[in-house]
Amino acid sequence: MASQIENHRAGAEIVTGDDVCRNKSMELLGELGLPMGLLPLEDIEEFGYNRQTGFLWMVQRRKKKVEHTFKKIKQTVSYAGEVTAFVGEGKLRKITGVKTKELMLWLSIVEVHVAAAAPGKVTFRSGTGISKSFDAAAFALGE
Repeated sequence: MASQIENHRAGAEIVTGDDVCRNKSMELLGELGLPMGLLPLEDIEEFGYNRQTGFLWMVQRRKKKVEHTFKKIKQTVSYAGEVTAFVGEGKLRKITGVKTKELMLWLSIVEVHVAAAAPGKVTFRSGTGISKSFDAAAFALGE
């Protein structure tokens, strides 16, 4: 994963420090039309975004995974020490470092999108092709 980040550093906007990184990530999610509470990472060391390639990355200080439960939908999500994605309007694709627990299995999330026709719904797609949609309010800040 680190090499993928290194490939996109040239020309990227890079910030460090938890507060600045959180603000930048929420700002970008809002700009893309995605819920701002979608990536509730903790103690972020570095946030980078290369507008030219559409590549986004977030590195947490702790290299271990961090789990977060979205209470409104009772969904547990695990975030690795590095989370990367390619972004576009209403979409995160080729995501790495994000898994969700379904029954007893952890499934990698590879895409998240909000359709222009249904801005109140967020759809997640796993690496196995399974898709699931939720109310966007479940990913609002503070949830």
